[in-house]
Amino acid sequence: MAAGSDGVLASAPTLCRFENRQDRAAAWAVNAALVEQFIASHPKAPAVLILDFDATDTPVHGNQENRFFHGYYDCHCFLPLYVFCGDQLLTAYLRPSNIDAAKHSAAILKLLVLRLRKAWPRTKIVFRADSGFCRDLLLSWCDRNDVKYVVGIARNDRLLAAAAPLMRKAEKQFNKTGQKQRLFTAFDYAAGTWWRVRWVIAKAEHTDKGSNPRFVVTNIVGGAQKIYDRRYCQRGEMENRVKEQMMLFADRVSAHRWWANQWRLCLSAIAYTVMETLRRLALQGTPLAQATCATIRSKLIKIGAVVVSKLTIIRLHLSSHHPFQELFRHARAALMPT
Repeated sequence: MAAGSDGVLASAPTLCRFENRQDRAAAWAVNAALVEQFIASHPKAPAVLILDFDATDTPVHGNQENRFFHGYYDCHCFLPLYVFCGDQLLTAYLRPSNIDAAKHSAAILKLLVLRLRKAWPRTKIVFRADSGFCRDLLLSWCDRNDVKYVVGIARNDRLLAAAAPLMRKAEKQFNKTGQKQRLFTAFDYAAGTWWRVRWVIAKAEHTDKGSNPRFVVTNIVGGAQKIYDRRYCQRGEMENRVKEQMMLFADRVSAHRWWANQWRLCLSAIAYTVMETLRRLALQGTPLAQATCATIRSKLIKIGAVVVSKLTIIRLHLSSHHPFQELFRHARAALMPT
């Protein structure tokens, strides 16, 4: 728009100004609300809470503040950190990508554990993550504060040498049977930067594609295969929850200012919490009980309607041919019983 007679240009759109007014305090408040919502959603104290930590990339295509090139993802991006407990989101924290993947994780874990233990003193807490979070600072804090952990650890020559006999056995059995082999063992191990020896579980897997050894460090007592299959492998489900953030536009970090982009990530986190609550409270036992946020959004929320507003009543007039009208009524009744 051209300048007026006084030389003043039009202001930015209202939503843009709203985003650019956000700051650290606003992001802190949203993440604190996510934790409080999580606590309030439990009618009684859980016996065990497994906190899943994971980082992902959100590519950027402009000159946003704190944009950097990341060699692993081969693009300029941010590196947000997410924390989930089951399907529920506890933390969405935007970070630049020129950092270690585990940066600030110890501080966030400490804050979460302190708040959760204040609400549920007897609840057992488990920290779970992939090898990007295998850092002595994190593991040592867990050891000192009675937090269990099951964390992937990147393979190296020492680990491969320790697991070599089992790997040869798996290969021999595969060659004999032609069937995929998965064998497990555990041993004490300490990296050069660790202050103590820890227990490492080794999986010796051999298939028609060759050997695929994996390693996990843990302080949980039990059988190696049971811990790996029942504790660690479930971590993969968190990746689906992270993908759902992108379905709700967590990757639209195109604002120039850093805190405006952090706020956009927070808005996506809020949207996910609303959708997860809808799925958990209103859609159990329905065809959408396991649906993604994108499916729920397209079938129950992003639909045509006529809105009639009066003094104390708001009516939604939906199409009589809407294929999910019974499901819509079911969800409405579950959330607002008469």
